[in-house]
Amino acid sequence: MRGLEGKVGVIAGGARGIGAATAERLCAEGAKVIIGDIMGDMALATAKRIAKSGGTVIGTYLDGTNAQSQKDIVALAVKEFGGLDFFHSNLAGGTGGDSDALEITEDVFDMSVAINTKSHLLATQAALPELLKRGGGAMIYTSSGSACAGAPVQPAYAMTKTAVHALARHVAAKWGPQGIRANVICPGLIMTEAVEMYLDDERRAGIMAATPSHRLGQPRDIAAAIAFLASEDGEFVNGQAWHVNGGKQMRE
Repeated sequence: MRGLEGKVGVIAGGARGIGAATAERLCAEGAKVIIGDIMGDMALATAKRIAKSGGTVIGTYLDGTNAQSQKDIVALAVKEFGGLDFFHSNLAGGTGGDSDALEITEDVFDMSVAINTKSHLLATQAALPELLKRGGGAMIYTSSGSACAGAPVQPAYAMTKTAVHALARHVAAKWGPQGIRANVICPGLIMTEAVEMYLDDERRAGIMAATPSHRLGQPRDIAAAIAFLASEDGEFVNGQAWHVNGGKQMRE
């Protein structure tokens, strides 16, 4: 990708799955990366693995729902690498107990809001001042195809992911003239470690048959899109929601 060599970025939620694949891809493109995750030991292990392949990367603990923790990881990027050029806000979760609109409890809903919406706002508040100091940069948020598809379960997850789209459009509209790009990635079903645990061969075959690209999505597919949006090649993409799902869900 054009313009990633020497750039500095944070991946919030980078210990495994999409975040880890993105860190690997960005390091391969020459970027310097801070991996943050609430699973701090796993973030350290992922960073160590990537570093062995020549990547410039640091792993650290991050609680994305905590404002100070978000500020700390940005400060680490500035301290170790001299600034910040992109921030991939990749936190997601809180689906346990997210049953339906009648049965869901307030505690479950509040947890979903904290992980899937609040964390992205806190990331923006922490990262944006440093991006502006560089004369611009990229905020990249992970949403989900669930934000745009009706489902009989997990209403909180869908609601809170939809909110991320509004945040990205706001950031793009407000700070776009100052060189800030804000975009959303909406993955379809991606074969992360967590997903692999729950799919048997029959379900895999059914998903592939229903996907026009006729294969299962891999973390590297999302990593490629994020790398593009973080790079100078993506400098004219702003305020958009990109669906990366092999055609399983088709949208304008």
